[in-house]
Amino acid sequence: MNNVINNQAKTESIILVPIYNEQKHIFNVLREVRKYSPEDLLVVNDGSTDESKEIVEEIASCAKLKGKLIIINHSENEGYGESLIDGINFARDNNYRYLLTLDCDEQHEPELIPQFLEEIKKGEFEIISGSRYLSFQKQMDVPPEDRYTINRKITGLINEITGYELTDSFCGFKVYQMEGLKKLELTEKGYGLPLQLWIQAYKNNLTVKELPISMIYKDKDRTFGNYLDDPKKRLTYYQKIIDSEVRNA
Repeated sequence: MNNVINNQAKTESIILVPIYNEQKHIFNVLREVRKYSPEDLLVVNDGSTDESKEIVEEIASCAKLKGKLIIINHSENEGYGESLIDGINFARDNNYRYLLTLDCDEQHEPELIPQFLEEIKKGEFEIISGSRYLSFQKQMDVPPEDRYTINRKITGLINEITGYELTDSFCGFKVYQMEGLKKLELTEKGYGLPLQLWIQAYKNNLTVKELPISMIYKDKDRTFGNYLDDPKKRLTYYQKIIDSEVRNA
């Protein structure tokens, strides 16, 4: 693991972009993030086997780049959840007040970053979470049927336990107050980390609000890269995480 940091003054917020084989999208995503936000930017490269690492490092070395860019490279693929955990730990260890996360597949809109940061800074909620199902007007695409079905089932389970009344338990576009995140002990390295987060947030009395984001699917055939491509196995995996967290309450 190594860091590349542009020598700039630190901001109070940091934007985390986890990447794994995103060479098609990384330049456009970082460009759009910079267009709408001067906040410090952290890219966690999860052992990409394409040219993602080289592209990010080239961007970081650009003298004209505005703002601070930090890179954490995993030597091998450790999982989406581990990338988020590393980003959370970095934000905690470097005393940031707010952490915003978005994915690098061009399905999240960086133009919404100012709105999310403005909302979290009001201090009324510890977590502001994006939802692709909160506004029908923003549903630009139709989600793959298995993803929609599993999202509905798992979101229903999370709501039964927490009472959060979420509409989208898997959205990666979120912003957090770091004081709230410090109360959590996140360990799930895979795609199920958001479910562990919701249960622990509830147990630690964190407050939550959803904001609508657009439903965008650039690649409906995109895979999870392992056994999770099987919807039944994916649902079982998610349910096991929820069950484990509930037992540990």
